[in-house]
Amino acid sequence: MALRVIQRDFANRTPGALEALERTGESGVDFLARHASADWGELDGEDKAANDYDLEHGGRLLSAYRLNDGSKLWIITEYDRSYTTLLLPEEY
Repeated sequence: MALRVIQRDFANRTPGALEALERTGESGVDFLARHASADWGELDGEDKAANDYDLEHGGRLLSAYRLNDGSKLWIITEYDRSYTTLLLPEEY
């Protein structure tokens, strides 16, 4: 099931997320594709279930992924799907 998110090329990236992706040589587009396909990454079962519910009922969505260096990357899509942001947890 695909999310209605803003175009992947135009998702917002915080300075920390940009630096982390550059440092690890990974692409934010790859993580956005996972997020858009409802692959919530390293969330626990309760948080994944909450995302599945919110996907159908218009809530905010959170995914958490591990980068190659072990750091975490979050992706948050707002409840109205108008805004998607890649960020590090400490930037929240």
